[in-house]
Amino acid sequence: MLKLVFVDMDGTFLNSAKKITPENLAAMDLAAQKGVQFVPCTGRNVNGIPEQMVSHPSVNYAVCCNGALVCDVRTGSVLHEVGIDKETVRALYRQVEDLPVTFDIFADSKVYTLANRWHYLDEMPVDEASRAQLKSIRVPFDGALDQLLVACGTVCRVNVFFMTGEAKSQVWAAVDADASLRRASSLPCNVEVTDVSAHKGAGLRWLCAHLGVDVADTVAFGDASNDVTMLEAAGDGVAMANALPEAVAAANHATSSCDDSGVARYLEPILRAL
Repeated sequence: MLKLVFVDMDGTFLNSAKKITPENLAAMDLAAQKGVQFVPCTGRNVNGIPEQMVSHPSVNYAVCCNGALVCDVRTGSVLHEVGIDKETVRALYRQVEDLPVTFDIFADSKVYTLANRWHYLDEMPVDEASRAQLKSIRVPFDGALDQLLVACGTVCRVNVFFMTGEAKSQVWAAVDADASLRRASSLPCNVEVTDVSAHKGAGLRWLCAHLGVDVADTVAFGDASNDVTMLEAAGDGVAMANALPEAVAAANHATSSCDDSGVARYLEPILRAL
């Protein structure tokens, strides 16, 4: 019996214009009628989840920051958080600070970008809808990284956008050299860094245990490498038609693309049968 639907945001539940399609919204309405909960399971922090989704009656919880943060969106409370040691963050920054990259800190339900690296957000190779969305949820911090780490709370994710292939290789090597860290990506020009124990699959399993839901009663939808653990952990992992090969390989089934409301097309017959 389906109880929870875990959905990645970008490239999955949101279309290329970063919008919820009418068909996907109708699927949320139907889920609410059937007592099935939607759970955003995203690399974004809480402030990056669309208000249209957060306020929907089918949504009570969110798994954010690639599984490092689980929140009750109704109360705004943090239920579970896996942080990165701040000295580890400092050490990583020292290895990449001379490269053409951003260095974004996910903390306090926000995303902080060092102000002296803000210009890279206008230079990175992404489509304009993605650029506008990424900038809209970021806060420039006018100071040094050490000042930011003193001022902010628990760091649950670091994001780096790189401008060149050489920078990418150096950033990946720096992350891989630290066994306490895990990396994933949702875009060709970024790396998403969490504690090694924090990933979407772990967040899915934690929330299921918290709610007393059998993992077998879940379905998850994703398209990118940061969705692989979620697709593997769910009772039914579903890859979008626009998914990367690693996401397809991790999934049990496939559906149509994010621009063709693939989540709704897959879910609607299941929900109607409940």
